[in-house]
Amino acid sequence: MLLVIVVAISLFLTATYLMRDKDVASDEQMAADRTDGGRYGAKGGKAQAYYRVEGRKAELFPFDPNTADSTQLLRLGLQPWQVRNIYRYRAAGGVYREPKDFAQLYGLTVKQYRTLEPYIRISSDYMPASSLFAHSSHRLSKNDYGQEGTTAAPYEARPKPSATRDTLRYPVKLKPGQQIALNSSDTAQLKKVPGIGSYYARQIVRYREKLGGFCSTDQLLEIEGFPEDALPYFHVSPGAIQKLNVNKLSAAQLRKHPYISYFMAKAITDYRRMKGPLHSLQELRLLPDFTPELIQRLQPYVEF
Repeated sequence: MLLVIVVAISLFLTATYLMRDKDVASDEQMAADRTDGGRYGAKGGKAQAYYRVEGRKAELFPFDPNTADSTQLLRLGLQPWQVRNIYRYRAAGGVYREPKDFAQLYGLTVKQYRTLEPYIRISSDYMPASSLFAHSSHRLSKNDYGQEGTTAAPYEARPKPSATRDTLRYPVKLKPGQQIALNSSDTAQLKKVPGIGSYYARQIVRYREKLGGFCSTDQLLEIEGFPEDALPYFHVSPGAIQKLNVNKLSAAQLRKHPYISYFMAKAITDYRRMKGPLHSLQELRLLPDFTPELIQRLQPYVEF
């Protein structure tokens, strides 16, 4: 009985090894078929890819790269990432003004561009506005020279355009002795002051809003880098200051003023809580944050 069991196990193991060898041989044969048969077909030995995937066939039709959508661009044979680059270029304000601009598309080959170039149509809407007048010429009538057939005047005879100043970009500056109201002038008026351009005009308006109005032209020097030579061109109108009620505003509201720090705003609210409403800033003179100079500078901007 034991002998029969041993023989059965031997036969089982032998069959298992034979089946495994057969599978290995089959795998090797398939690999060889992929290597050899994939490169050379069984018929005639001609080169033939083992896996053949048909690519998208490009279509050629007139298109404007400034307005073509993604479907049209893909139909032209462009890759999806190239289409995304076109969309990014247009979203950033880029404009294709002539066909050669399209050649700058990243990844576009010379062959692709030469194929697409005859079909590129740039709309005149995307041309520079100056091109509308690039070819205009002065034509003369018969009375200009008293001769018929004269279509253009000589260079010396053509009317010369008058030189006009762009008062928006280059405003006429004030002359010495002239002044503008510091607390009511807008940026356009402020730029008329010699030495004041767009930057300082905006800085003046911004600082004026934070202060609640200027009480002296010397306060302009608190703006970093402000040209001192511009001070004589300003004057301050009385009664144009917006005042802070120190007995009603919170610490957060008080500290928005350029002259009031966090510790000063907290000292004011603490004083109100412990001793009642303030009647004068001099009541705070014993506090370390309220020096005589700070009290004097802050005095025009507070009320009680």
